[in-house]
Amino acid sequence: MRPELEAVAQEIEKVIAGKREAIEKLLTALLAGGHVLLDDVPGVGKTTLAAALGRAVGLSCRRIQFTPDVLPSDIVGFSMYDRERGDFTYRPGMLHGANLVLGDEINRASSKTQSALLEAMEEGQVTVDGNTYPLADPFLVVATQNSVGAAGTQLLPYAQMDRFLMRLRLGYPDFAAQMAMLRARQNAQPMEQVACVLRLEALRAMQQEARAVTAREPILDYITRLAMASREHPALQIGISPRGALFLDRAAKARACLEGRDYVTGTDVQAVFCDVCAHRVLLSEEAQAAGTGTEQVLRGLLKTVQSPDRHSPLGGILKK
Repeated sequence: MRPELEAVAQEIEKVIAGKREAIEKLLTALLAGGHVLLDDVPGVGKTTLAAALGRAVGLSCRRIQFTPDVLPSDIVGFSMYDRERGDFTYRPGMLHGANLVLGDEINRASSKTQSALLEAMEEGQVTVDGNTYPLADPFLVVATQNSVGAAGTQLLPYAQMDRFLMRLRLGYPDFAAQMAMLRARQNAQPMEQVACVLRLEALRAMQQEARAVTAREPILDYITRLAMASREHPALQIGISPRGALFLDRAAKARACLEGRDYVTGTDVQAVFCDVCAHRVLLSEEAQAAGTGTEQVLRGLLKTVQSPDRHSPLGGILKK
């Protein structure tokens, strides 16, 4: 991993022990400029992970605690009549002025409020009363939702799920990580020890590097064949969308940049495939009845769709 991002990972590990893989995937999404959905049971550190990322990278952060009474105008802003000016004045919402927005328990918001996030997540702007207002650059949404305790929650719309670059799960810590966590919190608050080790300007430069990473024709062919295979798979009612294929390309480039390379390999695509695509596909009724898992189907695709040479900097283009 690049030294700058290794330092960020080490700062985050001060508060999240034993979750190196999840931290690296979150950093991959950060480099790709994509939004992340943390979907797991309560108490495993979803909110802490997002907050630690903000502190370690020096991002301006804002937390939105989603509840059914949060209105669209609360997050995108609204126009208010100004008597002195005799005109309407725009009042920014909670999305403005923040590089990282933590949407806590996003599945408790109303569908109307969730839909208000679509433009912001896709285009980095909001439109109120016909006027468009840009958001901060970079702009990252890290949303959380609990997979248990469904009272008062609702499923996220498919269109909104498709806006998230990745869906990640943390899982429970192992024995050693749990012990380390207990020791660290005996007499201190580890979050206070997280230092800013990466400046915003450096992050923007690395995001530009990630976008400039080379994905050669064999890699693009591999991504396309994976997407097409998912659309034709009998266990999937909905396959990987065109946006999903584009996001897979972005995430693979970001992973290559994270590893310090300027080219994508088949291994990069495989490493991010399930995290990028699992929340974009929909199992058929027969597959659901048979107890088939989404990630099980996607892992099967990785086995059946031939990968380019994972060691060649040209993604197999020179392999004879």
